[in-house]
Amino acid sequence: MKKYKFFTNFDEEENWLNDMAKQGYRFTKKTIFGYKFEPEKPENVIIKMDYRTFKKQEDFEDYCALFEDSGWEHIAGTKSSGYQYFKKASKQGSEEIFSDVDSKAGRYKRLSDMWATLVFSCIPILATLISTDTIDPGVLFDPKSLYYTPGLWHLNGAAFWRLFSSKRHSPCLEASYG
Repeated sequence: MKKYKFFTNFDEEENWLNDMAKQGYRFTKKTIFGYKFEPEKPENVIIKMDYRTFKKQEDFEDYCALFEDSGWEHIAGTKSSGYQYFKKASKQGSEEIFSDVDSKAGRYKRLSDMWATLVFSCIPILATLISTDTIDPGVLFDPKSLYYTPGLWHLNGAAFWRLFSSKRHSPCLEASYG
């Protein structure tokens, strides 16, 4: 079974995965757009996550072994996926995968560094699109203008589809329903 969900908070995602396990779904894989589960008997498990990428496969294997030695089973994530998911495998050991506050804060730092890199890599693309008049910089300050089309859902048939081939939607609608 696949579930499509997006989280911005590690704790909420962990709680949701734990609830899915209680409902009888074993988490097997995180995809770019969601989560993959397999049916299993309901289980009260503890799933925790970290965010970390690795350059070498050996480093990734050492990382997984470190968690395994601490009583955590690696259940999803790859060397370069970033998101790493662990399930508590033994009764002994801590309920947390991090031994201190600094380790837990490091997870957020690594994630914020990834997002900052992504944002900064998009700036040259945005600058190019603006300089070539491909996009209007005014939409950055008024994003509603990108999708707001008054009267669109009152049209039907050819009049409805004709709007998608026109360059600007609003004037057409204003002329029809002005």
